[in-house]
Amino acid sequence: MANKNYILNSEGARQKLHRMVLELAENLSGDTTPVIIIGIRNSGMVIAEKTGALLKEYIPNTIQIISATLDKTNPSTVKLGESLDMNGRHIIITDDVTNSGRTLLYALKPLLEFHPKSIQTLVLVERMHKLFPVKPDYVGLSVATTLQEHIQVEVKDGEITGAYIE
Repeated sequence: MANKNYILNSEGARQKLHRMVLELAENLSGDTTPVIIIGIRNSGMVIAEKTGALLKEYIPNTIQIISATLDKTNPSTVKLGESLDMNGRHIIITDDVTNSGRTLLYALKPLLEFHPKSIQTLVLVERMHKLFPVKPDYVGLSVATTLQEHIQVEVKDGEITGAYIE
């Protein structure tokens, strides 16, 4: 554990997530349209669950949480955990780390069949290497890294325990 270059600990991650949810709640305030939070497999799903739980404290909207599964290196197919009518809904796509923007871009693919009221993105850590025209709407921490470095978000028992550069 000591040899990892941590950029966030569990408390820092919790604070960043809470701040993002407050921003999101402020933007949704006064609009009772149902919200669907889509968590991108594994860590993104943990962030979706945390976001949903916190968001319920601040807005009265119905909130549903589903997963999206895709191969982050070759994301040609996106599978949603359940099929929902997303027409007229607020959609929030969550992930742990955004690198090139590819995963968030491809996560939009199944939403093209619908006409949501809004689509927003929320990520815990954003790297500054955009190759695709996607910029997250809510960012916990922006980090400049080399192309060779990777950011890992650690999750244990449904809790974010930290994030580090490797």
